[in-house]
Order: sequence, then structure tokens, then C-alpha cells
Amino acid sequence: MIAIIAYDTGNTRNVKKAMDFLSIPNTLSADSGVISNADGLILPGVGAFGKAVEALKERELIPVIKQAAKKGTPILGICLGMQLLFDRSFEFGETAGLGLIPGEVVAIPENLGVKVPHMGWDQNQVTQSDPIANGFDQQSTYFVHSYYVKTQPQYILAESDYGVKIPSIVRNQNVIGMQFHPEKSGRIGLNGLAAFKELVSNGNYSRN
Repeated sequence: MIAIIAYDTGNTRNVKKAMDFLSIPNTLSADSGVISNADGLILPGVGAFGKAVEALKERELIPVIKQAAKKGTPILGICLGMQLLFDRSFEFGETAGLGLIPGEVVAIPENLGVKVPHMGWDQNQVTQSDPIANGFDQQSTYFVHSYYVKTQPQYILAESDYGVKIPSIVRNQNVIGMQFHPEKSGRIGLNGLAAFKELVSNGNYSRN
């Protein structure tokens, strides 16, 4: 069973609908016991980084998520949920994240001649071979964000060029992030959710 973490700042209902459409067993929950015992976790997110961290703290879910990551539970962060996986964000001041992937979240520069927020369909370029990124190369997915992740190349599976290279799929062993919304990205996005389900089912976290 994959638990979609419910904390009132994520696009949880649409993620659940996508999982249901794919017939992937899932539950929407903020219960620490359910989350701790899940075979995989999805952390959605829409809105501001600091507000999301506070919502997780109020529900006492940060140590639960960190412990799940430590024991090897596959975790997928979506959009803001992906950004929460990193060390810190500088959105409205500095806020600590979950620290599951090294890196930080910074604003998309406004002097690049592109509109901020980055909103709409944009193409992905796969930078590393990985089952999670299969099928995404040169394919477009749906983005909505004003901040992006800066991290080391070894953690980046795919990126999008928006005047600056924006990591669109990241991975650190069992911890995965998608900056775009797979649940809003048609067949390509659904394939990404299905690939995560296969990772959970197979218990194979290798990157080849």
C-alpha cells in the first residue's frame, strides 16, 4: 500500500485520482502509524515551503517521514513535495527542509526573459539512465512553480531548460522527486507514477 501524505497543502485528491486510475493500491492519510507502515510514500505539495513545513510539524510527521526514508521506504515528492526533500529553502526567508537529498531551493531568476512562475507544459531532458526517468526524455510535463532546486548532478535524473536548468526528476537512492505534476501530465506523468509503483513493488532501488 502506498500512502499519500495528507497535510492540507498538497494536490492530494488529484494524486489519489491518478493512482486510482492506475489501479495502484493507495490511501490518503495523515496518520503516523499508516505512514510508518506503508510500502511507499507520496508527498504532494502546492504553495509556500514554510507553510508546508509548519503543516508537517503540526501533525508531527517530519520524524515519521525521515524514519521511513532511513529504513528504505520509497518516497516520491511532487512539486513542492519534491522541494521539501532538500536541506533548505530561501522562499520568504530560510526554512529547513527534510534533508533527504543534499541541496537547496532558490527563486527562479526574474532577469532571464521568462515568465515567473514557470507555469505550463515544458520539455524534460533525461541526464541519467534510471527506471524512474524512463520515457521522459524529450517529453513534456506540466509545471507550476516559482522556486527550483539547486543540487549536485549525481542527484539529477532529468531537467528542464527555463532560462536556467531546472531539475525536474531527482533521486537519492529510495528518495525521489518530480518538480512537475505527474497527475496533471497525461500519459507521460502517469507512466512516472507507475514506475514509482514498480519500484515499491520490486524493492529494487538500483539506478540501472
